Amino acid sequence: MTVAELAGRLGGTVVTAAADTGREVCGGYASDLLSDVIANAREGDAWVTLQRHVNVVAVAQLKALAAVVLVNGRQPEPDTVARANEERIPIVSTALTAFDAVGALYEAGIRGRGAS
Repeated sequence: MTVAELAGRLGGTVVTAAADTGREVCGGYASDLLSDVIANAREGDAWVTLQRHVNVVAVAQLKALAAVVLVNGRQPEPDTVARANEERIPIVSTALTAFDAVGALYEAGIRGRGAS
């Protein structure tokens, strides 16, 4: 599944114009603790979170994540969007709760891949 397809499955919107929405999503990870994501997310994962600050982009870039999914209708801060566009990191905003977003991704065949 591509990032664009993921956004569609979640009824979400890609809020970063320069993002690579054709990138393949290989798995998923859900956490709001940045250090947990750094320790456990894997390259190509879609990261489900409610965090919307610029450090999210740094973590996504460090881990080579396929996308960041913001839940509960959250929108990224303006500096987060700017940085994500520079790095071509897709940020998807969805009205779904984290629980429902993860369930929808699981139903679509995206699985957690465990600790790296």
